[in-house]
Amino acid sequence: MINYEEPGLWLLATPSSAYVVRLGPDGAPRCAHWGPRLTPDQARALPPGREELPGEGGERFGVAGLQVRYGDAVRGVEWRHLDHEIDPGGDGAAGHLVIRMADRHYPLEIDLHYRVRPGSDAIDRWTTLRNTGDEPITILRCDSAAWTVPQREDYRLTHVTGGWGAEFQVRRTALATAETVLTSRRGHSGHHANPWVMLDAGDATEDHGEVWSAALAWSGSWRITVERDHDGRAGWSGGFGHEGVTWRLGPGEALETPAFSGVYSAEGFGGISHRWHDHVRRHVLPEPRRVRPVVFNSWEATEFDISQAQQMELAELAAGIGVELFVMDDGWFGGRTGETAGLGDWWPNPERFPDGLTPLVEHVKRLGMAFGLWVEPESVNPDSELYRTHPEWVLRQPNRHPTEVRNQLLLDFSRDDVADWAYDRLDELVTGDDIAFLKWDMNRPFTEAGDEVWVPYIRNVYAVIDRLRAAHPHLMIEGCASGGGRADLGMIARTDQIWTSDDTDAAQRIAIQHGYGQIYPACTMGAWVTDSPNAITGGRTPLAFRFHVAMAGALGIGGDLRRWGPEDLEQAKHLVARYKEIRPVVHGGRMDRLADWAVQYTLDADVVVLSWRPTMLVRATAPLRLRGLDPDGRYRDEDTGEICHGALLMSHGLPRPWPFEGVSELKRFTRVG
Repeated sequence: MINYEEPGLWLLATPSSAYVVRLGPDGAPRCAHWGPRLTPDQARALPPGREELPGEGGERFGVAGLQVRYGDAVRGVEWRHLDHEIDPGGDGAAGHLVIRMADRHYPLEIDLHYRVRPGSDAIDRWTTLRNTGDEPITILRCDSAAWTVPQREDYRLTHVTGGWGAEFQVRRTALATAETVLTSRRGHSGHHANPWVMLDAGDATEDHGEVWSAALAWSGSWRITVERDHDGRAGWSGGFGHEGVTWRLGPGEALETPAFSGVYSAEGFGGISHRWHDHVRRHVLPEPRRVRPVVFNSWEATEFDISQAQQMELAELAAGIGVELFVMDDGWFGGRTGETAGLGDWWPNPERFPDGLTPLVEHVKRLGMAFGLWVEPESVNPDSELYRTHPEWVLRQPNRHPTEVRNQLLLDFSRDDVADWAYDRLDELVTGDDIAFLKWDMNRPFTEAGDEVWVPYIRNVYAVIDRLRAAHPHLMIEGCASGGGRADLGMIARTDQIWTSDDTDAAQRIAIQHGYGQIYPACTMGAWVTDSPNAITGGRTPLAFRFHVAMAGALGIGGDLRRWGPEDLEQAKHLVARYKEIRPVVHGGRMDRLADWAVQYTLDADVVVLSWRPTMLVRATAPLRLRGLDPDGRYRDEDTGEICHGALLMSHGLPRPWPFEGVSELKRFTRVG
């Protein structure tokens, strides 16, 4: 809901927070409050704070989220308020506030957008720049928004870091009195970072304390600069593009940034996660109610060495353990027998599939499963028919040598003809072979990209996916970029789930999934059960342990089922059936992190607890205390039939009898009174 009380003052209210903007004496829009809910009278009593989108010039010496250069080389903005527009929302509709500003002298208009949605504590913010003059304006930087937190004695920064196979490692450190830059310069969100941030006063826990957070809905290069100044004030500014990327805004042209959404919670890091998960499920995912099927993916079982008969055999084994969707990965198309050839030639390899994909697709469907394919539409091998036909489609710059990564080049998706080709080929593929699922991969960073590429490229990727979904409402898409290299709100808004990491070692996946779940809900988190020893790490874990880790997200099977013995297949069948029972709770319920090695999901009367002991270093001797139960309620243990009191499950918890390494556990309770 958006309340406007008097000129120059705006109050935005969510179910448990408030955001107040007011014009300062200099005419600049400023943040007066971001925190607990306020009444209009309380909001009116607040002084203006830091600028909503800090620029340069005057006595501004901090982070400049808006940097412009006019034709006469003058830089910066002097704010002038034009007007505002309010759609207050209500009755299920989003509220939208636009504060329209302009430079006092130059022909630049700046619209600051704010959106609140019913039942969500997230506030979406973004910016639109408009050149109303006759000469071009150079945009050196345009962040989506800057966020200011209230002044506290201390601050702590939470974010994730990592690399390929080790994404989403949570880092929680004291915030330096300096500028801390989190960024990706790779053209995608990045394995080494992710475009979100949290701040607290250094005293927050999972259950208690104020936490402020924001996440950027963008799948390309990005930058978030967190600032703590010498006066003890803190906040951050963020948006698309990394340093050095500029835009030329011609006469009459506009530039709109992606949304940078913020969430406040007084209930600790768990409270922030609850609010993010609810927001993503209700307002970000394109099909939030869609059931994520149990997937089998062929990659680790076969890699490039595939055949029709082999895939049919795997499909039969997968169907036998309860898989719902069979996905054939890399190696099915063109001349693709390894990494050096075939990318871009999206038709079945005639030697491996002499009658096309139809026999395999029909076989999979007769087994009761849907059929899906791996694709990498943005890349091309130099050894491919596409490259030989259209070498001009490759992303490159004059007088610069094109860089090959993984024996491949990147198609220039900033070109509309390339995007149209990608849509047409994928549309034909999905239509012709009744494809129900695409694993959309992207395996290399941008190289040789000019200023004009970074933003249009990602927007055309979005456009192709949006067109495919509109033309094929049944189609499911999994976002992937060598694992979790493109996991963000922008991609989640267009896909059904994200491939979290190429590291499928269950013991290492616990930390990866722990970090992913700080912002993103379990229903979007692709997680596979693969072979032991693991193909990447060589780690050995029991089958039940691998299943229990993967059950914390969207379950998939990625092992070579031909090598699994009868006992393994029977156990897998039982565990898949068990997962289907708990899937509605895991995907739709409230998630509580009970420890780094245990997670709880609660949906109405159902409670699911998954816990793991990956190494002897986890000294889990204390009881595992549950959260969010009815203290007066009674809960039935669905395995033993024992009736437990909610108050005791929360205060005394579950005992942890772990006698050896590698033990995991799944517990399910139902409230019975």
